[in-house]
Amino acid sequence: QVRLAESGGGLVQAGGSLRLSCAASGSIFSINDMNWWRQAPGKQRELVASITSSGSTYYVDSVKGRFTISRDNAKNTVYLQMNSLKAADTAVYYCRIPGQGWGQGTQVTVSS
Repeated sequence: QVRLAESGGGLVQAGGSLRLSCAASGSIFSINDMNWWRQAPGKQRELVASITSSGSTYYVDSVKGRFTISRDNAKNTVYLQMNSLKAADTAVYYCRIPGQGWGQGTQVTVSS
């Protein structure tokens, strides 16, 4: 079983930055894509960013130019650098390895 442990969430003022980390451990099969998702109160969970094993990335339009996803394959860890944060970014952020599991989530709260 894969365990995904997120860290780095918290409370920040609008315009500030946070860096999320997610480390995978346990029975890990070959990891291809690694994702960050988020779910705001009353809204559906949405894919925020994704990165392939070769480093190709995807971002939802609302975070392009502000968020950067990266990974350290040797550490089975994915990161999400979030800059110029907005109140609309407030959500629980989850990391995911498609087909292998989800993290427990970390709260990000941006005060306006």
